[in-house]
Amino acid sequence: MREYLLTLCVTAAVTYLLTGPVRKFAIVAGAMPEIRARDVHREPTPRLGGIAMFFGLCAGLLVADHLTNLNEVFEKSNEPRALLSGAALIWLIGVLDDKFEIDALIKLGGQMIAAGVMVVQGLTILWLPIPGVGTVALTQWQGTLLTVALVVITINAVNFVDGLDGLAAGMVCIAAAAFFMYAYRIWYGYNIEEAAPATLFAAVLMGMCLGFLPHNMHPARIFMGDSGSMLIGLVLAAGAISVTGQIDPDVMKLFSGSERNSVHQMVPVYIPLVMPLTIIAIPAADLILAIVRRTWRGQSPFAADRGHLHHRLLEIGHSHSRAVLIMYFWSALIAFGALGYSVNSASMWIVLGVVVLSAIGLLLLLLPRFRPRAPRWAERFVPPRYRRRRRAAEPAGSAGSADAPADQDTRDPVAAGAASVNGATALSARSRVLDRGKAGTSR
Repeated sequence: MREYLLTLCVTAAVTYLLTGPVRKFAIVAGAMPEIRARDVHREPTPRLGGIAMFFGLCAGLLVADHLTNLNEVFEKSNEPRALLSGAALIWLIGVLDDKFEIDALIKLGGQMIAAGVMVVQGLTILWLPIPGVGTVALTQWQGTLLTVALVVITINAVNFVDGLDGLAAGMVCIAAAAFFMYAYRIWYGYNIEEAAPATLFAAVLMGMCLGFLPHNMHPARIFMGDSGSMLIGLVLAAGAISVTGQIDPDVMKLFSGSERNSVHQMVPVYIPLVMPLTIIAIPAADLILAIVRRTWRGQSPFAADRGHLHHRLLEIGHSHSRAVLIMYFWSALIAFGALGYSVNSASMWIVLGVVVLSAIGLLLLLLPRFRPRAPRWAERFVPPRYRRRRRAAEPAGSAGSADAPADQDTRDPVAAGAASVNGATALSARSRVLDRGKAGTSR
């Protein structure tokens, strides 16, 4: 466990330290498009945060390769090299898209090629444990198609949800934490070495997200862009593929006792079939709704709009920070609920807990205007929006008036190149640089 934590900390530290220089590089390179009608942010913000995340991934894998216990993962398995090869390809495609706006079909083809590169190097689904049937071996073509489909779906689901500051990185970090606990239990509890690569992938993924989040929380100083969202989506899919299709259920020796007991005991085996879906349940639901919505209107499934779940949370009155926290809550509920079920599927307390927490989540959705207030003695420790209002001496309608709602932001969108925008504060105004950037690229 200590070596996994060390790998996580190194990955987070490298990502965090590189994000600042990458931000300045993105401004110089012109990867800072103007504000679009569907954007939530009001100031032009640089992209290319995925560059720092990729180098954090490389640093984490390099450190793990030199650790005593984790070095065995690289000696006995080719999966870390397969992950790094696919990640490098998808990261390069994302960097080009952040700068030049690549066509959606070209990106889709690149995602499939990146998944194929991992399959060629051994990171693929070999068999499926199906409840009531047992272990079903897959042919080479079946395993390849299933692996490519899972990678593409996961990448696009994460990319679709990347619409608010800190949303995608936080949700994937929550999913990676749940997946790390699941994979570590399979590796340590059942002494199955084949689960070690998935555990390593989850630890590195948590480090990438944790290192980037301080720069990406609202108001974000930099966006991860497609170079980051597609990268973390691929790493998340690689962990799911590793633990789903590489572990032989027969090694766990769970086929004993009555048929009912065998089904309950097999939960840790077939839960990987559900786990990848639960950890991207919110992004996947958003992806499906977006495809149906756009197709119903006669638009391309890849056409951008403001109909995503996080956009709807803002429309019903939630603040930016509250909308992100609500999405965090639902992601954690689904991911850790599935994790708890895999530990003890016969416990009703888990089901009751999920039901109660779901009711709390629905209540939060119905109270967009409710804002808790901190007591007087704790006001200095909380953000200004949670402090009690005081009568101000400023005239009505002036900036900072107490009559204005705490979360209300009436500023107009700032044009790219203005001296006060997020992207220009580091290196002063660079309108001549931004003219070279191509507006309209997706977050």
